[in-house]
Amino acid sequence: MDLRPKESSAVFFLLVIFTLNKFSEAQNLCSADPISFIKENNAIGDIVTTITAEDGVTATITRQTPAGLFSIDGSYNLIAETVMDFETFDKNTPHEVNVECTKADSTPTALVLRIVVEDVNDNPPAFAQSQYSLAVDELTKVDTSVGLITATDPDETDRLYYRLVPEEYFYLQAEFSPNILVKNSLDYDKVQKISMTLYAQDTPTGSTGVVSHTTSTTVEVNIADIDNRPPWFQPCTETEIVTSKVCMNSGYEGTVNANVIGPLSLTPGPVYAIDGDKGRDEAICYTFLGGNEDNTFEINIDTGTITVLEQVRVPGPIVLTVMAYQKDNADQFATTTVILKVVISSNYPPTFVKPSYEGFISEDAGVDSLVLESKTSNRPLRVQATDEDFLDGYNPYIKFEVVDGTEFSITPEGFILMAKAISAGTVNLRMRVVDTSNDESSTVSLTVEVTPGGQQLKAGEFSTEEMAAVGASLAVVIVLCLVCIGLMVHRIKGHNTDWKKISEASIFRSTLGGGSGGPKEGMQYSNEGFQHDGDSGSVNSNLAADLKNKLESELKPQQRRGLSQENMTLSAASVLQTTSSTPPDSSSLAETIDGEKEVKPILTKERRTEEGYKAVWFKQDIDPNTKEDVVIIPDSGEADGDHEEDDDSEDEDNLRTDLDSEDEEDLTSI
Repeated sequence: MDLRPKESSAVFFLLVIFTLNKFSEAQNLCSADPISFIKENNAIGDIVTTITAEDGVTATITRQTPAGLFSIDGSYNLIAETVMDFETFDKNTPHEVNVECTKADSTPTALVLRIVVEDVNDNPPAFAQSQYSLAVDELTKVDTSVGLITATDPDETDRLYYRLVPEEYFYLQAEFSPNILVKNSLDYDKVQKISMTLYAQDTPTGSTGVVSHTTSTTVEVNIADIDNRPPWFQPCTETEIVTSKVCMNSGYEGTVNANVIGPLSLTPGPVYAIDGDKGRDEAICYTFLGGNEDNTFEINIDTGTITVLEQVRVPGPIVLTVMAYQKDNADQFATTTVILKVVISSNYPPTFVKPSYEGFISEDAGVDSLVLESKTSNRPLRVQATDEDFLDGYNPYIKFEVVDGTEFSITPEGFILMAKAISAGTVNLRMRVVDTSNDESSTVSLTVEVTPGGQQLKAGEFSTEEMAAVGASLAVVIVLCLVCIGLMVHRIKGHNTDWKKISEASIFRSTLGGGSGGPKEGMQYSNEGFQHDGDSGSVNSNLAADLKNKLESELKPQQRRGLSQENMTLSAASVLQTTSSTPPDSSSLAETIDGEKEVKPILTKERRTEEGYKAVWFKQDIDPNTKEDVVIIPDSGEADGDHEEDDDSEDEDNLRTDLDSEDEEDLTSI
């Protein structure tokens, strides 16, 4: 056992006494070692030392300090009567026990026994506090001391050994020296507080087979943020360069209306900067460094809001340079640019054609697949927008974009594409259409139902609804074709009947004209009064009106005045001309009539429907006894009825030519 230096003089004194006792041992009744050792925490009754004595000698303790610690048994053994504790006794002075040996007829012998209590490792070490708090600035140099924390051990002879856990940022100078040093560079942005555990034990680290006591305490180191970074414009991208960190900002963009005064709206967000030392959060100020020489703009020194003070008179773009600096330390500053596009506002923003859109797509369609209009259709969904500032609604400067969500994207043409794999369900999105010339925009909702795989039609297939729609369309087309055919048939039949009557009237009138002899003098008669009685065989009144107008236009004024209105009326259905000349022989008339039937001319106001009659009726009855002859020429084309339909168009042209020429002859003869 190691002895402390301050105990060496006492031990030397005991050795001297021990030597003297040995020298006089032969003259004494008893003897014993002057110095004895006993370990602390002994058991009661343990033998401390043994006294050597002659037979018949009695050994007695005459004094001890403190009393009651030791006793002598019958075998002259000095016995411990209590448990010794090294820490409670005076460590500098041994215990003294005075013993006297007596024997009859002999001189008593006195002994002074000194008892030394040995220290054992029976107490653990201890720290003064259960937790220690230390502070250190970020970027402190490596190997700089942060603090010294020690423990104490009641067992004074023990040596303490330390270890620190973990040792990522700090370490101990030595295992027996708890001086905490900086191990790695400290960055406040990465770590603000480090918590560690410091252990102390009274045996070497890793020792075995011996009694060991250990204690621990918590050590917390707070990292202080120092003012080593300038302001950072937001948003920015942080980049580390060796031990330094910078944050890069790409600047701001916006549009300024040449005719509008007020705050500017910028992208991304307003001009805003923070202190690069986040733990300090120093106040930031703003100012213009360039681009605002004419003072068209103003920037708020505290908020960074840019305001247009007067109308912009330059075409643009306008580039403003903005500086942000610490209010209490202008040496810490940063700059950025604000690029403004000058526009003239429009009356209407672009708007979507529909108030909302709904689409469908299968979950197994794959990336870049088109969203469809319905579950059973293969027609892609397309969104469209119009702009009332353009006459046709088409704005060539618009673009589409998805406001939120990454599941789908939109093409410049307005088609929706799946951007990534999606599970079955409903996805709600918002789309925006932007006029890139002035940044005016509007939004609309888009709901896409993602159906389970295999529920949508493959490309090229048609649904039941589509097939039904095609069938209905074909049916409508067929019905329209049938209606058109019916109308054409009806029109052709009506024309055949009209031209038959016109042909009869033409031949009849030609006969009355007398051929080459010219027109006969006499009265002219017209069926004008019977043109609207519903007779299907009557000539259309429009043709009669055309003939009348032609006659009037070709007459001379004096001729027009000499004719009565009745004589000016000419019917295309029939025209009778009476003359005072000798009527033609009736036999010549019969030759032109069909041989199978006899045609009987009758002049009357009454209609005759009997078979074999052809009648010409007038407003007034014709006296049969009159001296004027009436010549009736039947239609010689009846026998050729089978060819009338084929010659309709040719008869019409010939009739109009004949009537025109004959009208001119009649008017000339009047």
